[in-house]
Order: sequence, then structure tokens, then C-alpha cells
Amino acid sequence: MPVKLNSQTLDTLPNQVNKPKYHRNQLSAGIIHIGVGNFHRAHQAMYLHKLFNTGDALDWAIRGAGTKSYDVIMRDKLKPQDWLTTVVELDAKGLTGEICGSMIDFIENDETSLIAALTQETIRIVSLTITEGGYYMDDKTGGFDLNHPEIQADIKNIDQATTVFGILITALKRRREQDIKAFTIMSCDNIPHNGNVAKRAVLTMADAIDKELAQWIETHVTFPNSMVDCITPATSKVERERLTSLFGIEDQAPVFCEPFRQWVLEDKFTNGRPPLEKVGVEFVADVAPYELIKLRILNGGHAAIAYPAALLGIELVHEVMATPLISKYLQKLVLEEIIPTLVPVPGVDFQEYFSLIETRFSNPEVRDTVPRLCQDASNRLPKFILPIIAANLEMQQDCKGLALVVALWCRLCAAAAEPESEIALDDQQAARLIKQALLAKHDANAFLQMHDIFGTLCDNKIFAKHFGTWLTMLWTQGTAKTITQYMD
Repeated sequence: MPVKLNSQTLDTLPNQVNKPKYHRNQLSAGIIHIGVGNFHRAHQAMYLHKLFNTGDALDWAIRGAGTKSYDVIMRDKLKPQDWLTTVVELDAKGLTGEICGSMIDFIENDETSLIAALTQETIRIVSLTITEGGYYMDDKTGGFDLNHPEIQADIKNIDQATTVFGILITALKRRREQDIKAFTIMSCDNIPHNGNVAKRAVLTMADAIDKELAQWIETHVTFPNSMVDCITPATSKVERERLTSLFGIEDQAPVFCEPFRQWVLEDKFTNGRPPLEKVGVEFVADVAPYELIKLRILNGGHAAIAYPAALLGIELVHEVMATPLISKYLQKLVLEEIIPTLVPVPGVDFQEYFSLIETRFSNPEVRDTVPRLCQDASNRLPKFILPIIAANLEMQQDCKGLALVVALWCRLCAAAAEPESEIALDDQQAARLIKQALLAKHDANAFLQMHDIFGTLCDNKIFAKHFGTWLTMLWTQGTAKTITQYMD
């Protein structure tokens, strides 16, 4: 019979499962984390768990929190387990299981309870994984959408705030009134300059409510940028059953993740921090160079392999990497057109980093999917691929391979309209992309003239020429022969 995970059953779990080395009744909360999803529990929660295993910083445990309906669902799953989570690392050499105990509570999902908790003096950090959509970014300007109805509702009645940023501002307002030191707001979302994005949201909204409060927040609250990394698939019935089969544990919300995690964090904390450097967190003065490495090699690499794989009917990422045509294409692209655009970073060997990325992409246990990598390309490509093209053009370097990535995306968009195709374009702009891609079969420029996606690259003759050449070849010779031509 499987053992139901909770505090009382910890000692009865199988020996091959790693358990907390600390007594959880000795933990006290120093962090409130908003957005308790799989990534948080695989990443930040595990770093703190490992720190507590050393016997240090036991006053930095996590209280979970949320504002959405899915946060209620997660809370309901974790409560009977006393907030414990089984984290299974998907190592190709053998899976390992560990019980993470760094979260000691999950606040009731109502604004009053959360604001009261955020006002407590012992809370010194508020961390966030609220997804990119949670930052209310304006699609057109990239700035904070102050006019969003939910934001406007909070501005008009801040004492009854319902948004994450309204709640944070209200809590900071009360701490100021009660002469309680402010907390650090630490974004752990996988978006560039995440601390700056969070700061802009809080200060813009606070300024619309109370300019003096906004000035106080700007003076007393820090928003460190961070770069986070750990591939963490969604949990389904399959994972829960696999956990029971492998380890004999019944966990309603286990986390399966790759055996790799990275956290590079600016050392800017207004009210203290746990010594996470003891468990591998890199504290730096500037995260931007590390973000750029990840954006260009990992995220850019994902895009580069996703579109040809989809056109060739390959479903899983590790199968893509086992396809020599695509894996060698990725190698050539990264070494010749991506790495040369990066500024050297002390202690970082770009080729070693890329080799690590290849290993991670090739891990058959993660079972990451090509359709996931193809999602939302109209939003992702301008962040992951187009800036690398622009950097190469500015440096007067080659961008043929990167232009091929864009041509492959265009061909994929067109393929989604073909009756016999099994390709489904998962993109908010799918209808428009398909229309322009079909027009581009006879006029490549038709695809590039989507100015909101391509920006100034729309009018770059060098890029347009490469793109047009590859697109014609894709239509006439197919994906495999076109990539082979690039390799030659």
C-alpha cells in the first residue's frame, strides 16, 4: 500500500527517498511566496530546503499564498500533506525522490488574510512566480498597463485590493504606518529583468494612488533581478501514478523536474536574506549578462530546434536531439551565430554552457514536447531570436542560420493551414500568421511586414534576402534538404 505523504508518515517513507534533515517545528517564516506552482517548488523551495538541511537560516521558511482560483486548488492539495512536496529529479542515469519541507504554511486565499500576513514584521522577503501575464504588461509598449480594469479598480479602492500589486502596496502602506521595516520584493518569474518589471508595476501603481507612498517605496523597497532555470513539466495523473510506482508515495501534487537548477540573483535586499550562496545560488551585482546567455543559448536554442522538428513530425525534444540533422544544425547555429554575440562573463565558458544545454535537451526522462516549444512564437521569437539577428547585423556578422529559423517558423505557420497537416498553431495571432505565411509563399516580404513582430528588421535587406532564399527553398525542396543546404 502506498504511504500518504504528511508529517506523521515521514519516518515511514521508503529509504530511497531523501527526507528533511531538519525538524520542521523549528522553522519560522521569513518569506511569503505568491504563486505556489511546480516551478517554485522545484526551484526556490528546494534551494531553501537544501539550506535548512545544513542547519542554517531556519527563520527563512516559506508561507505560500495566491490570489487565483488555481491557487485554491493547490492549497487544497497540499494542506492534507502538511505543505510537503515530493520532488522527483528526472536524471537519465536514475530518478531520485526528495521530500521538500521548506514551506510551512499556505495562507487562506483571501486578500484580508494575505495583507495581514504581509504586514507581519518577521516577513522580510515577498517572492513571486505569477507568470508573465501577472505583471500587467502592455502588449504595445511593453510597459505597465495602468489602465487595466483590475488595476484601476484597485487604485480606486486600494484598501480592498485584489491584484498582487495592489495587495503588496496595501501591505507596504500599513508597514509604513506602523513603522515596520519594508520587505524585499523578489520576482522569480522567467522573464528578462524581472525585478525591474516588478518595480515598475509597483511604483507606477503606487504613484497613481499616493505619490508620497510611492516615494517611500522607492526609497525603502528593493527589487532584485534574478535569472532562474529548471525545466519543470506539468503534473498529471501519469506523474502521480509514476511516483507511487517508483517510491510508494501518494502525493496529490508531486513535482517532476530535470536534475538541474540555476539561480543568479542580484544582492539587493532591504531587510536581510538567507545565505543561499551556501547551496549554489550565485549572488552578483548585475544579472543581465547571465540572462542574456540563457535567452540566447537556451531559449534561442529551443526555438531553433522547435520549428524544423514540428515540420518533420518529431514530438519529443530528446528525440529531436537524437536526430543528427537538427542537432548538428543547432551546434552550427549556436557556435557561429549566437555565441559570438555574447559579451564575455567571468567564470562562464560559453561552449561548456552550450554542452550542458545539449545534455539537458537530450534528457529522455524530461519528455519535453515540441508543441510546447512552438507555443506563442509571435511573442517568443521577438525576444529570443530577433535580437540575436539584430546583434549580428550590427556587428556585420553572418545571420544566415538565424534567418533560416525565421523561415522555418513562417513555413510552419503555412503548414498549419494544409488539410493533411497535423500541425496546430498555438498562438494568439494564429489566424494572422497563417494568412501572412501563405502570402509569403509568393512574396516573402509579406511575412516580414508584420512590424509589431519584426520591428526594424522588416526593412533590413540583408536579413530579408536570407529569409527569402530559405523560404523559397523550404517550399520547393522541403525542410530536410534546406537544413542540409545550410550545413553545407
